[in-house]
Amino acid sequence: HDRQRPKLDVYDSHLFLAVYAVRLEPGSDILRSTEIDVFVTRQALVTVRENDGFDIDEVVKAWDSRPQLAGNGVGYLLYGLLDQVVDGHFDIVQALDGQIEELEDRLFDDTPPGSDLQRHAFALRKNLVGLRRLVLPMREVLAALLRRDLHVVEPALAPYYQDVFDHVLRVTEWTDSLRDLVSNIRETHLSQQGYRLNTIMKKITGVAAVVAVPTMVFGFYGQNVPFPGSEQPVGFWTSTIVTALAC
Repeated sequence: HDRQRPKLDVYDSHLFLAVYAVRLEPGSDILRSTEIDVFVTRQALVTVRENDGFDIDEVVKAWDSRPQLAGNGVGYLLYGLLDQVVDGHFDIVQALDGQIEELEDRLFDDTPPGSDLQRHAFALRKNLVGLRRLVLPMREVLAALLRRDLHVVEPALAPYYQDVFDHVLRVTEWTDSLRDLVSNIRETHLSQQGYRLNTIMKKITGVAAVVAVPTMVFGFYGQNVPFPGSEQPVGFWTSTIVTALAC
């Protein structure tokens, strides 16, 4: 079945791994994933990929770049594949970190950020949640492969697998911290909106208080009943002076 959770299944004749490569669509914030199913036997490694979103040629180049390790057999091939996949995760979380820094800078621009910042923050959080869902189970996969009873990782390869495991931990922690950072950005944006609204309301309230004074005075003098100063210049000057002093 496709679209399974990243995992490692152990069978009598082989191992089965399900992992995911990720990438950002060029010119957009959409995170795409490619499922890679891996069958590992003692003498062969077979990958089944759902689309061409993962460049297997880069894996072949990585295999060819370290011929001294090729003598370790299928374990080396599996290491090269997992290393490329996890490096892709690392590149994505680094790109998302850069986008979050841009959001932080926009928060304190002279021009108030609009609704597009909120939409971008939601898109980033969605990508981080999706990335975490694919990266977090990789810890279990690498930890299981490092078990000696599987006889997949030769002693010479153990440091290399441990390095991949450390990268998985870093990506997981980095993803969690970025999720918290996006939440803080959203809260800061809402706080700024509330602060601007309070400032505007203060100005409107001040103007309304000033306008209330002439409204009261002129409304009183506009009554259709006789009173001292009615229809006389003194009444006009009295109302004008009272209005000016009260304002």
